[in-house]
Formats: sequence, C-alpha cells, structure tokens
Amino acid sequence: MTDSERRADRHLERAILELLESRAPTATICPSDAARAVYTGDDDGWRSLMEPARRAARRLVEAGEVEITQGGRVVEPAKARGPIRIRRVR
Repeated sequence: MTDSERRADRHLERAILELLESRAPTATICPSDAARAVYTGDDDGWRSLMEPARRAARRLVEAGEVEITQGGRVVEPAKARGPIRIRRVR
C-alpha cells in the first residue's frame, strides 16, 4: 500500500466518524456518504471510493468504533454482502 493510499484510508475513516458525530446517536450512514465527503470532484468519481469506504468501516469495526448493519441488524463485516449501513457502537 502506498503512502497516498494510507492517507486516503485514514481520510475515509475520519469522514465516517465525523459524519456519525454530526448525526443523532442512533443514526446510520452509508459508505457512499463517506466516499462523497472525501471526493473532491464534481462528478460521480466518488464511486471509485466505495470499496475503500467499506474497508475503512471494517477497520473501524475492528477498532470498536462502529458497527455494520444490514436490515437494522448488526452483521459481521466479512459476511456482509450488498448494501450496508454504518452506525456508532451501541
């Protein structure tokens, strides 16, 4: 992993935590919210950040900061397939 990729990963992690901090304690966000928050262009280039945003969420799960949910239920990050939501640990 390059230095630039590491910086982008940390930026996505911070974006996830900041987005959650600015919302109600029970609120969730989509990884696309974080991808859009860090993407600097005005086109749909944020889409290329979707998988990095999902990876950032998985790292934050490992750190005990957030939970990943599907259908309102907490799921193991490795088993999550399809759309996910991210929320603060309850």
